[in-house]
Amino acid sequence: QVQLVESGGGLVQPGGSLRLSCAASGSIFSIYAMGWYRQAPGKQRELVAAISWSGSSTYYADSVKGRFTISRDGAKNTVYLQMNSLKPEDTAAYYCNTEPIPTISWGQGTQVTVSS
Repeated sequence: QVQLVESGGGLVQPGGSLRLSCAASGSIFSIYAMGWYRQAPGKQRELVAAISWSGSSTYYADSVKGRFTISRDGAKNTVYLQMNSLKPEDTAAYYCNTEPIPTISWGQGTQVTVSS
């Protein structure tokens, strides 16, 4: 069973940057498109970025476009989310999963808190 482990979150001031990583226990990234999702308290989980299995195509939610960059390393079975110019409204737990439909059991996520 494939497992996903997210890391890289933390507390950062507005305008700061973080790089999230999502490591998979199996070689799924060469088959599936992957996405980064986030869930803020009291809100539904939403997709913020996605990348095709080949890495040639990406998608970004309007709220993060121009600030976040998704990438993948097939050799390391890892997907990354570079987050720049962070805003307080980016505060959430961040998760990775397949896209467009999450098909793997959710990992524990990594908490991102943007606050001064």
